[in-house]
Amino acid sequence: MACAIMARDSRIGKDLLANLRKRSSPENVAGVMIVSLERLLWTDAEAMIWAIDHLLPIDVLQEIRRITSVAIGKRLIHKGLQPGEDFSVDSTGRLLLNSKAELAILGC
Repeated sequence: MACAIMARDSRIGKDLLANLRKRSSPENVAGVMIVSLERLLWTDAEAMIWAIDHLLPIDVLQEIRRITSVAIGKRLIHKGLQPGEDFSVDSTGRLLLNSKAELAILGC
């Protein structure tokens, strides 16, 4: 998928996404896209931005947000932070962090 995105041809990317969506759950599609976007982050950051802006449908982006919010929440709990006190998630799935949680994520 990352190679297809690097071509920046929305027809190719949308066809691959449509095929993947027929074969897999929304969670799996989002997982494939997370891995692909992470790979692009290190090899072609502009292609990653292009994919987010031009290729990924809103439901896939929402599932990516859900998956990453859950993963970050688990990591913060493991580090001893308290849900509802140090961090929370709003109704749109946006992760809300206090300064302690930000430091825990960024490792500063």
